Amino acid sequence: MTFTFTATVLGSPRIGPNRELKKAVESYWAGGLDAVGLESVAKDLRRQTWIDLRGAGLDSVPVNTFSYYDHILDTAAMLGALPDRVAGIADELDRYFTAARGNDTVSPLEMTKWFDTNYHYLVPEISPSTTFSLNPSKVLSELEEALSLGIPARPVVVGPVTFLLLSKSVDSDALLLDRLDEIVPLYADLLTLLAEAGAAWVQIDEPALVADRTADEIACTKSAYDQLSAVDPRPAILVASYFGSLGDALPALASTGIEGLGVDLVAGSDSLASVPGLASKHVVAGVVDGRNIWRADLDQASATLAALVEDLGSVAVSTSCSLLHVPYTLDAESSLDETLRSWLAFGTEKVHEVVVLGSALTSGRESVEDEFTLARAAASTRTSDPRLHDGTVRAQLEALMAPNVGRSPALERRKAQSGLSLPLLPTTTVGSYPQTTRIRLARAALRRGEIDQAEYLNRMRAEIADVVALQEKLDLDVLVHGEPERNDMVQYFAEQLDGFAATENGWVQSYGSRCVRPPILYGDVRRTNPMTIDWITYAQSLTRRPVKGILTGPVTILAWSFVRDDQPVADSAYQVAMAIRDETMDLQSAGIRIIQVDEPALRELLPLRAVDRQTYLDWSVRAFRLATSGVADSTQIHTHLCYSEFGDVIEAIVDLDADVTSLEAARSHMEVLDDLKAVGFDLGVGPGVYDIHSPRVPGVEEIATSLRRALKIVPVDRLWVNPDCGLKTRNRTEVEASLRNLVDAAKLVRTEL
Repeated sequence: MTFTFTATVLGSPRIGPNRELKKAVESYWAGGLDAVGLESVAKDLRRQTWIDLRGAGLDSVPVNTFSYYDHILDTAAMLGALPDRVAGIADELDRYFTAARGNDTVSPLEMTKWFDTNYHYLVPEISPSTTFSLNPSKVLSELEEALSLGIPARPVVVGPVTFLLLSKSVDSDALLLDRLDEIVPLYADLLTLLAEAGAAWVQIDEPALVADRTADEIACTKSAYDQLSAVDPRPAILVASYFGSLGDALPALASTGIEGLGVDLVAGSDSLASVPGLASKHVVAGVVDGRNIWRADLDQASATLAALVEDLGSVAVSTSCSLLHVPYTLDAESSLDETLRSWLAFGTEKVHEVVVLGSALTSGRESVEDEFTLARAAASTRTSDPRLHDGTVRAQLEALMAPNVGRSPALERRKAQSGLSLPLLPTTTVGSYPQTTRIRLARAALRRGEIDQAEYLNRMRAEIADVVALQEKLDLDVLVHGEPERNDMVQYFAEQLDGFAATENGWVQSYGSRCVRPPILYGDVRRTNPMTIDWITYAQSLTRRPVKGILTGPVTILAWSFVRDDQPVADSAYQVAMAIRDETMDLQSAGIRIIQVDEPALRELLPLRAVDRQTYLDWSVRAFRLATSGVADSTQIHTHLCYSEFGDVIEAIVDLDADVTSLEAARSHMEVLDDLKAVGFDLGVGPGVYDIHSPRVPGVEEIATSLRRALKIVPVDRLWVNPDCGLKTRNRTEVEASLRNLVDAAKLVRTEL
């Protein structure tokens, strides 16, 4: 076997410890930074990442995990598979960003969730006219950079099977995996180029194999890696999987000539010892959780590794997946409770855990016994902390948990809500409006103590008044307050609920330049005060039109937080749902007749294996129904879903039983409506007609065409008109123009009824 390694990670964050890449990319888009300046920032970030990983003690460092926007988009560019509609853009970098974001004349690629995480990838489009060709410049350039620094570099690429399984077939019903024979030779050529450039190992990521796969798909995978392992010369091949168990794909891969196999031993449960052929591989054991932020149980991980060495022989320690999904380091956090802090491990700390376990594996436990003692002590304080076991919360929840929690039948609710007196095709927005410079400056001034709470309140009220006036000017039917006070749709609520903690600099990438700071759900959840009443009622006082109260649902709050791992996730979901239920009841008492409880992450948490899905769907639907069960029939409950392919959860969307459901649909051209029709969905629905993830402004006729298409499937008395999602990330000019066209399109289509 070629040189093996002992300690590594499968990937690393790329936004920069202080979001340097986000700022540089957005400056490039705005014309404030040229391509040379952008690449300079990128090169510095790559260099520092590699040096830090090597300095921490890793003896194999992943490279080519950097991306300006998305690693699946990078793979499409590497394989010559960007859509034809961007081919006319001469500049390579601008062509890349146009595929991601679109422009005034070019629509972007669709975006959806990366497996069951909160990261979003761009979905490649493969058509009969797609001619694959290898463009290896990015991976070769980054390998050269790393080797010049003395880094033991391991290039990382997305594998051919995963690339095709995650892509979208356009203008053809053919299975994309049938085109595997077209791209495997390109990967073979890449392997030779990497060997010639000095790579000892290459990591080929195949996470799609941890989902349910057919026998034909597994056979195709084996064939692909039989071919790739026969290439000469080439680096040693590490096929990495993550986010679950490989199942039947494990023996198939073990039977090929690859040298290494990465397995997720946190989310996965593969039995490795009995797999034929695995003893001849270098097993990269993902025993440190790469997705959550809890400190590793070093004793348990060490025991797992020792058993693997005994059964299989050649073993390395790794994270379970890329560290893309966790913040950079706890060193940037100065205000976390010290006890809570002792329970946590961010990216830097997880790398240290990998190195400690590697040392224990190669030099014996005694060489790092102090580290094991510290981890054991932290786990002990966590077990006994009273914040994790609030008897009052648990008793209140038990009293609410009826077997069939929910509301009256939909027909009764529809009659009770007729007093809202809305027109056909009512127009609305999903929640947030652009976060202006004024808002950010006010928030920063409050943090620095330059203004007091009263002045901050005045400034936020001025923003709300401005948004309400804009909506009235545009003639929208149902208004929102714009959410100027909210830094994030999850963090805002988490900061006001007991059982959560917020970070100062715990940023992770959500998509492109969009970053979020997931809160930490560490204990039992309790709402001590109303969270939104003052803001919503102030907005309602400014207008006669109905104003929606906007809340975030329990499933999404969990999905976009780092959630405690010491109790079933469902138990935490019900506690959050009880807090949201209290808020809906207070909003209703304050005179708010329409309340939206957003669940954009419903699809995100869906287990990758079908056998596990019903349990999740049962508790997630129950949590939403609990959250919305306290209001009267006359109060209209909305929900919102986005960022996902909805087919797998379409029946759950029905079971949520919301009076109106708005869905992201602009990029997919209303495809979700056919799915809803197929399952007999008969409630209100607002398929998005304005893609808010792109800077382009949709025209009146474009939106009207989408509405006419929707009306062929949805009765007119149930169809709503709205954007795909909240407008927080867009600028005021784009939003005003787009919403004006949205309202005009609705009025146009009303005249045709």
